[in-house]
Amino acid sequence: MDIKGKKIILASNSPRRKELLAGLDIEFEIDTRSNAEEVYSPDTPHEMIPSVLSEVKSYGFHRELSDNEILITSDTLVLCGDRVMGKPHSREEAIEMLTFLSGKEHKVITAVTLRDNSRHITSSDTAYVHFKTLSREEIEYYVDAYRPFDKAGAYGIQEWIGYIGISRIEGSYFTIMGLPVHLVYEQLLNFIA
Repeated sequence: MDIKGKKIILASNSPRRKELLAGLDIEFEIDTRSNAEEVYSPDTPHEMIPSVLSEVKSYGFHRELSDNEILITSDTLVLCGDRVMGKPHSREEAIEMLTFLSGKEHKVITAVTLRDNSRHITSSDTAYVHFKTLSREEIEYYVDAYRPFDKAGAYGIQEWIGYIGISRIEGSYFTIMGLPVHLVYEQLLNFIA
């Protein structure tokens, strides 16, 4: 992809986001230095939380952007019923989250923000994931072997639990992984036009 002399910066530590952005065949650098406080108002509609946090991350970037730079930030949230599920903070919390998701459908919402020094675009994508009923042994094995503490909802679709536990998805696999690359591509075309 010809990005017309723009310098792309991905502000994320996620190896999955790095891998997915690289799949667009563009050069980019990673810079995760940030002054952002990742908080949102308690009355924020659940579906809007990733968009709000993606923008918080963008505007919390540690410096001003140069004329030729485009910053990419993203946020992912798992929503099961009315329950918002972020990243688990412990083994017990990860096991509890997966137990809650077992046998249910849930939404994965990922938002992405592209920003240069004069404008920004934020959009989000929703995918639906159907988990089979998971046994306690399967959940504990996954949590202990894969330590999914950096993943919303305590799982990665591309890992063992996705292989054995996910019976159906509706929407983009990449949105579930953490970066709706089809939206990133569309937004980049807008920025470099």
